[in-house]
Amino acid sequence: MALPAQQIPKWFYSIKIRSFITTRIRNQLMRPRKAALHGLLALPQQSSGNFFHWGFKNYRTSSLWNSSQASSSTRQENNSAQDIHPPSLNEVQLKTEVTNFDSQISLEELEDLPPISPLQQISEEDAVQIIAEPPLPPASFTLRDYVDRSETLQKLVLLGVDLSKLEKRPGAGTLLLRLDFRNDIQKILLFLKDIGVEDNQLGAFLTKNYFILTEDLENLRTRVAYLESKNFSKTDISRMVVNAPYLLSFPVDRLDNRLGFFQKELGLNVQKTRDLVIRLPRLLTGSLEPVKENMKVYQLQLGFKHNEIQHMVTRIPKILTASKRKLTETFDYVHNVMSIPHHIIVKFPQVFNSKLLKIKERHSFLTYLGKAQYDPQKPNYISLDKLVSIPDELFCKEVAKASLQDFETFLKTL
Repeated sequence: MALPAQQIPKWFYSIKIRSFITTRIRNQLMRPRKAALHGLLALPQQSSGNFFHWGFKNYRTSSLWNSSQASSSTRQENNSAQDIHPPSLNEVQLKTEVTNFDSQISLEELEDLPPISPLQQISEEDAVQIIAEPPLPPASFTLRDYVDRSETLQKLVLLGVDLSKLEKRPGAGTLLLRLDFRNDIQKILLFLKDIGVEDNQLGAFLTKNYFILTEDLENLRTRVAYLESKNFSKTDISRMVVNAPYLLSFPVDRLDNRLGFFQKELGLNVQKTRDLVIRLPRLLTGSLEPVKENMKVYQLQLGFKHNEIQHMVTRIPKILTASKRKLTETFDYVHNVMSIPHHIIVKFPQVFNSKLLKIKERHSFLTYLGKAQYDPQKPNYISLDKLVSIPDELFCKEVAKASLQDFETFLKTL
C-alpha cells in the first residue's frame, strides 16, 4: 500500500533520523571510554543480538516500505517475531538512550533549518499571542514617554536627576536620548567622583549642568589642573564645582581672565582673590555686568571709598551680585532713616544681604520702645549685626527686652 502524498515527507524524515541514530549508536559502542554508554558494552550476547535483530527488522521493514514490495505475510511474521522476543531490560535502556539521541538530533537538525520568513502566514491563535510594544513617539513634550526603554534616562533618574526640569530646556531631551550611559556618561561620573563630588550631589549637579556630559574628558582634567596650579585645594575645587556647576564647562583662558579681573578691579592680593571665589564661585561663571554695575553703585551713588568696598566684598562676597534696587533701597533706609554713617555700615555689610522688611519692622519696634540707639559711643548701643542677623526670639529677649507676643502685636499695627 503506497503512502499518501502528505505523509511522504514525515516518513522520509523518520527514515533519516533512524539511520542517523543507528550510526551514532554503533560509533558509541566502539568507544569503551565513554562513561555514558559504558553499560552497553556489558550487555549479554543474546540481548545484543536481539537489539540488532530488532534494528535490522525495522530497517528492513523501512526498505520494503520504500519499494512497496512488502507482503502482508512478512509483516505478520515480523510482528509475531517481536511478540515472541519481547525487549529485555537492557533493550529498554537502549531505547531510552535512543530517545535521548533523538531529542539531541532533532535540536541539531532544527538549528540547521532556515529562519522563519517575516512574510510567512500564521494562524489567528498565534497572532493573538504576539505581544508587541507600542512604538516610540517621533516627538514628545515630555521624557516620560522614553524612560521605560532608555537605559540612559533610567540611570539618570536613579542618580537623582530631575527630568521634569530638563525636559523644559530646549534640546536637553534630544541630547540625553542620544547619549549612551556606558560610553558617554559613566566616565564623566567617575571623573566627578574623583574630584570630590558626593553621590547625593550628582543628581542636583547634572540637573543644572547636563552639558558636562558632552564635554571631552581631557578638557575637564585640564581645567582642574589649572585650578590646582593656582593653589586651590581638592576640597576647594569640589566645593566650587558643586556650588557653581558650570565652572568646569568654561575653558582655562576664561577662568584665568575672571581671576585676573577680580584681582585687578578690587585691588586684592592672590590669597584674598582665591578666598573670594571659593566663597562665591558663581563669580567665575556668571555675567560680569552686574558686578561692574554694583561697583559703580557703591562708589558713585552710595559714596563708599575703594578700601571700604574691598572690606565689604571680602566679608560678604554676595553683595557684588545683589540687585541694584535692593542695594539702593537698603542703604537709603539704613543711612537716611536710621542715621547710621558709612563707617558703621562698612563694619556690618551683612545689612545689604538682609530683607529690608525685617530691618524696617525691628527698627520701628525699637523706636516705639525708645531703644533705637546705633551709636557705639553712647550707652545702650545696638549693633547692626544683632538687628538683622538673629531670630525674632533672641531679638526680643536680648535687644528689645520685650516679649515675642508684644513684638507680634506691634507688627499688626503697622
